[in-house]
Amino acid sequence: MRRFEDKVALITGAAAGIGRATAQRLASEGASVFCTDVQAEAVAETAGLAASTGAQADSSVCDVSDPEQARASVAACVERFGRLDVLCNVAGILRMAKTEELAVEEWNKVLAVNLTGTFLMCQAALPHLLEAGGNIVNMSSTSALAGMPWAAAYGASKGGVLAFTRTLAIEYGKRGLRANVICPGSIETAMSSPDAIPEGVDMKLVHRAMPLDAFRGPETVASVIAMLASADGAHINGEDIRVDGATLS
Repeated sequence: MRRFEDKVALITGAAAGIGRATAQRLASEGASVFCTDVQAEAVAETAGLAASTGAQADSSVCDVSDPEQARASVAACVERFGRLDVLCNVAGILRMAKTEELAVEEWNKVLAVNLTGTFLMCQAALPHLLEAGGNIVNMSSTSALAGMPWAAAYGASKGGVLAFTRTLAIEYGKRGLRANVICPGSIETAMSSPDAIPEGVDMKLVHRAMPLDAFRGPETVASVIAMLASADGAHINGEDIRVDGATLS
């Protein structure tokens, strides 16, 4: 399939995991991809992997929680490729702690990256996406739909992303822009490492949230992003799609 011929996609959080898989998937379908992350070497490697498919690809370092860097990354993408058709907000961080022990600094950092960063990237990209008749795919989580223990800030941030995306879908739908959100769960990424779970917690709470199916790789999510961002998703707007192997079913 070549669903993204002559299209340009900007992917945040592209150094690894779902972001990297998304850049490779869209590039393999013909997109020119602009990859951003705070990890300079890793995001440049992602751009190289995307370019190996025959696509045009570039990268830049960007902390999405910084308004100036968010605007600069969008501007650099448009300057490099001349337009912007798809924005995939994948950048995110997870801090797990017992809620009564969670430092407010950690709470603020998680919300700054996951929620405010998504807002800042969307705000900077909107004029270009509206001009191109493009679309946005944001990354929420199953933690926005059901309780995730020891992840108060993460769940709150991802719930905010879900509500924000629905707002975009309604506000800009009549102007030709679509906005959707994916809620992954049980995906093999750095965030799913058991090392993140605090010591001395009730592991029954963890098992309660385990999937009916096996964990899957980040390419599973990337394939859904590609569908939503392509013409195949032309009548999907304001939707949240779980990619979780029936964890919440």
